Amino acid sequence: MKRAARKAADIVARVEERIGHRFADAGRLERALTHSSLRNPSGGNYERLEFLGDRVLGLCVAELLFDHFRDASEGELSVRLNQLVSAQTCGEVADELGLHEFIRTGADVKQVTDKRMLNVRADVVESIIAAIYLDAGLEAARDFIHAHWKGRAFAEDAARRDAKTELQEWAHARYGVTPVYRVTDRSGPDHEPVFKVTVEIEGAKPASGVSRSKRAAEQAAATALLEREGVWQANAGKDDE
Repeated sequence: MKRAARKAADIVARVEERIGHRFADAGRLERALTHSSLRNPSGGNYERLEFLGDRVLGLCVAELLFDHFRDASEGELSVRLNQLVSAQTCGEVADELGLHEFIRTGADVKQVTDKRMLNVRADVVESIIAAIYLDAGLEAARDFIHAHWKGRAFAEDAARRDAKTELQEWAHARYGVTPVYRVTDRSGPDHEPVFKVTVEIEGAKPASGVSRSKRAAEQAAATALLEREGVWQANAGKDDE
């Protein structure tokens, strides 16, 4: 029991060092790192924290954009916001911090570093934001968000539109039709489903995408088609939300 407590304390200390915040209540951080597949965790899992963290992230990023891009329209601000709070961006932050080393999951969830587990890593980042917010307030959460999102917010490609919107406009202009999305496969356990979605455009070859949610899989499919057709450059500013 003492060994387990020491191990937990060591993990908390290492994560605190990476994220730059020392918790008054370490239990919040432990919960933020715990996936729902871990059966009967003593401190619960991160699902409720993720809900709150998503809202705190959205507020702080919206505030950042509103203050910096003073001449931007509501539409441009929305595009930038959607890109910055996407699962893709949150997952990138998680990977930069190496959080996959500390995420606690059940035996049926493997390879947290796998591309299909991007959403898990993104969820943990949002949960950590909520944990910081509950532990030390909005200013502390804002500091963490600015440290990892400000550079991204001011990047040249930060205003790139989501893939489905881009694909729809391209399909209308080139073929005069609207893309159709179909779920062509579903796998994985109920708590961690994986969807494969295929997008079809009359006159073009279909493309597919895989992700944990239907919406994200649709975006992945649209991205794949846009990149294949040369509309988008591969691996540049993908939106996997």
